[in-house]
Amino acid sequence: MSKALTARELAKLAGVSVATVSRVSRGIGQVSPETRKRVLAAIEAHGYRPSHLGRALAERRHGSLGLVFPGLSGPYYAELIQGFESEAVKARASVHILCTHLRDDSDEQVLEMAYRADGIAVLGGTVSDATLEQLREMAPVVLLAADPAPGVHTVTVDNAAAMEALTAHLLDTHRARTFAFVGDPTGSPDVTGRWTGFRRALESAGLTPPRTPVKVALQQHDGVVAADRLLARAALPDAIVCANDELALGVLIRLLSRGVDVPGDVAVTGFDDAPMAELVRPTLTTVRQPVRELAATTARTLLDLVDREGGDQAASTTVLSTEVVVRRSCGCRPRKREA
Repeated sequence: MSKALTARELAKLAGVSVATVSRVSRGIGQVSPETRKRVLAAIEAHGYRPSHLGRALAERRHGSLGLVFPGLSGPYYAELIQGFESEAVKARASVHILCTHLRDDSDEQVLEMAYRADGIAVLGGTVSDATLEQLREMAPVVLLAADPAPGVHTVTVDNAAAMEALTAHLLDTHRARTFAFVGDPTGSPDVTGRWTGFRRALESAGLTPPRTPVKVALQQHDGVVAADRLLARAALPDAIVCANDELALGVLIRLLSRGVDVPGDVAVTGFDDAPMAELVRPTLTTVRQPVRELAATTARTLLDLVDREGGDQAASTTVLSTEVVVRRSCGCRPRKREA
């Protein structure tokens, strides 16, 4: 028996997009008569059948939502999953998670998920703009922690404003004048926004920002690597501003192990307000963003779109609030229970 064609293979044979194959096979959406005829002819000739019947998707029989992440390591993703699942459970929907990191077929797998889920949430920077455009024609889509995209609902925080406020605290309260930013903005809307806000605060203070960040990934061991790079320099900066708490914890651990006084010799800050931020010594100054609520709001938005069968409603952008949480690692006086 010959192998069944995938939607992507059929689309290539018919000279159309995967989204067009989906619309024709499901009998929905706007497709020109000529294109519809060509796709139906290809379906007839090759015996194509969607991996999950189009009718089931159109009538929301799956009872499931998709969640697309680059990976799952670290507390940030655990918090997102818990927040998203809390709303899915209320709606009696299961959650399918797809991790795209190191997958050569990630775009194809994301599009295939549209046949198995009633709606899909995508973490910002995880799929290409072209794939996102195709995906939103196949199923309701919500972007999570991302820059807004045309025609797509988005749930996020203002990373630039939050990091600008944190950096301004270091400038105004602690008179820091030399800085390093740890994190790689490439491919991450969150980190890009934080790098932008960091630079904006320094420029507003009349200072020249670092030309480049200390580019590392976002896990704790990457913070250790970043700290080693900074320790190899002639002098440490007044403040090390990290793109997230995991990096900040790695930096903090390495500096303390090398006898550096934090915050006496250098201030260290993070972003997220992960549970460990308040447990380490010195406690970590950071930005609190509502990670679980980000995901929960995303799930609620997605469920609403599914209930409305996607609809043609104008795309919305929901921006949740953040808060600078001042603790000991920047040099502020500890609260009594931290002393």
